[in-house]
Amino acid sequence: MRRTAVDAVAAASRVVRAHVRDAAALAPEEKAAGDYVTAVDRAAEAAALSVLRERTPDIAVLAEESGGGSGDRIWVVDPVDGTTNLLRGFPIVGVSVALLEEGRPVAGAVGAPLLGEVWHAAEGAGATDARGTPLRVGDRSPRASVVATGFPFRDKSDSVLALYEPVFRAALRAFEDLRRAGAASLDLAYTAAAVFDGFFELGLAVWDIAAGALLIREAGGVVTDWRGDPDSVFRSGNILAGGPAWHEAMLQITTAVTAAGAESGERPSS
Repeated sequence: MRRTAVDAVAAASRVVRAHVRDAAALAPEEKAAGDYVTAVDRAAEAAALSVLRERTPDIAVLAEESGGGSGDRIWVVDPVDGTTNLLRGFPIVGVSVALLEEGRPVAGAVGAPLLGEVWHAAEGAGATDARGTPLRVGDRSPRASVVATGFPFRDKSDSVLALYEPVFRAALRAFEDLRRAGAASLDLAYTAAAVFDGFFELGLAVWDIAAGALLIREAGGVVTDWRGDPDSVFRSGNILAGGPAWHEAMLQITTAVTAAGAESGERPSS
């Protein structure tokens, strides 16, 4: 299953690289404010799904652009994570494929097709890069951490910003620095590889985070939602992921903000 995920990522990545300067294929359609899809997204998804359906025809697939099935065992696919980056020529673009069993990622891969990077993992078998080098999360102190995040651009409602903004401010004070590149799958992969020390974001889809979360867990890190639940993160999409020390420090921030919001009458989700 790990090899199948790697091959599906490779198939989608070839499509992205082939059309990176194809203006017609990159003509955007707006799904929602600031959220785009192109012919490249659809073709990359079709390439990944072709591999999955040929190798594992009995396993359902849920993909970002075409939707799909559900079940206790299911592939989740994000064919182009960072479509806005692709449209603007910013090479932080990811491809993510993961196999979920009872809602938990057990095999997966993340690729950066415009950077020539691939990372993959299987539950209990570790995580590696394309050269076979094992991944290990960073062990820097929280104060020295450089942390990735993503802004809640899809939902800028007062209730969401009331949760995200105080967490962002507290993180900016607590850690050395923050980064926002616009592709959650790559933020997670780089966290597993100790480039970043942690990652937090709200409201992501399961296909955005499943493979990257597995990379981090297999690299010795911790992945939960903003309340510390390791399972509901794949339902809520509210994610904290990183090294154990960083995660503990970040969880103190999110639980404090969540508690304060509850006392003030806000009803933030997990």
